[in-house]
Formats: sequence, C-alpha cells, structure tokens
Amino acid sequence: MTEKRKGARSIKDIPQDILEQLNRGEIETANLTEWLAVDQRLLLENLLQQNNRIEYLKPVLENVDQLKKQTVNTINKTIGIGLLHLAAKNNDDEFLWKLSTHTSDLIRCWAAYTIGGNNELNLKEKLDKIQVFASDSHFGVREICWMTVRPDISKNLDESLSILSEWTRYDNENVRRFASESTRPRGVWCEHIDALKQNPGLGLEILEPLRSDSSRYVQDSVGNWLNDASKSQPEFVIEICDEWLRESPTKETRYIVKKALRTIKK
Repeated sequence: MTEKRKGARSIKDIPQDILEQLNRGEIETANLTEWLAVDQRLLLENLLQQNNRIEYLKPVLENVDQLKKQTVNTINKTIGIGLLHLAAKNNDDEFLWKLSTHTSDLIRCWAAYTIGGNNELNLKEKLDKIQVFASDSHFGVREICWMTVRPDISKNLDESLSILSEWTRYDNENVRRFASESTRPRGVWCEHIDALKQNPGLGLEILEPLRSDSSRYVQDSVGNWLNDASKSQPEFVIEICDEWLRESPTKETRYIVKKALRTIKK
C-alpha cells in the first residue's frame, strides 16, 4: 500500500515511478526527503492541466521566478498566494476547495497559504478555516499551516491566545499541538514573537492545559515552547517547571520539563 511507504533516505534513491506519481499529485510524500524532491513547478502544471486551469500557470511561475531565494517553503508560499489571487479574480472558489481536499500533501500546503494569505479574512475566520489543515494526517501540511497564520497570530496576540486556548481541549492531538506550536516564542523557520520572548507568562493559558498531555507530539511542542522561552526568561521557565512538577508529577510532565530545561541545563 502506498501510504505505508517509508520513503527513500536520499533523493537519488527515490524510485522513478514514485517521483512521477508525486509530481502528478497522485500520492503523498512519505518523508521529508520526498517532500524536498517534488518538482513544485511540474506539480503545479499537472494540477492545472488536470483541472482545466492551465491559464493560471504562467502568472504563478513568473512570481516563482522572481523569488530572490528559492526554497521549498518560499516556492510553496508563492504558488499558494498566486493561486489565491487568481481564484479570487475569477470567482473560482471551486478550485480552491479542490486544492484543500487534494491527495497531494504539497497541494494541500498551497491551499493552507490561500487561507493564511487571504486579507479578506479576519483572524478568527483564518483560524477557523486553518483548523482542518491543523488536523491533517500529513506532517508537512501540519507544519506549513501554522506558518501561514503565524504573522496574524503575532499581530493579534491576545485574541489568538484566547482562541487557541480553546483548541487545547480538542480530542485531536494535532489541533492541540497547533495551539502550542503556532505560538512558540522563537519558533522554527519563522519570525520570533517578541512579546512572548519578553513575557512568556502570556502563553500560560495555552501551556497549562497541556502540561500533562497524553500525546508525545504535544509534549514535544510544549517542551520546545518553554525551551524557546528559557533563552530570554530562564527564571520564569525554572519557576513554571518546578510548579508543574509539584502539582502534576506525571511521567508526561516530567518529559516536558526535561525538554523545557535542556538549554538551561547545558
């Protein structure tokens, strides 16, 4: 079965038929190596041909060609925003819906950018619409989707923390993890949130409900959140970790605390 594939360890080892299926959008990537190997220009061309939207190709590729720095992430974002503008211009909501439910994880990543980059939506609308991507079964879509709304979260921090604190109660561990990961003070591949670096206590309404979370995926994110905070406010993190260990001395909390204090303990 395709979804059980482990995926090659290096790009040169990816079988040709798998690469062709990835570039046609017929299967998901199995790991980061495959994710990096997909030719997004070719994938876009195939997608547009399959959906009779080939006239969208040239303007989007022109934007990609103008990028100073071409990485998987910058190309991903540029294609997503480009498709958003073209679909908006042509009242083509049907096409955007097809992107969001596509088999290809990279195409669903483009769809996530059509939410994050849509200036017609307010913060709550963006977060409501991004939640389906936050709960996606694919790691790549989950990572990209929080990045697409991170600038909005940063700009509207109080409202974001209030909305996302509700997400910590969801049964779906991926949604809970989004609440923590999207608000990390330093984050990965993204701009820092200065307010949280200076005053990480603002994030406690998200962290507290997750301090003994059953999911290792969530535990890692909470530990990393506090580790981020420890680089600018070490005393705060030490205090919180001590308090958590006193109040909920579970193996889950101990794991989070160990991860949170790793920079301080170095």
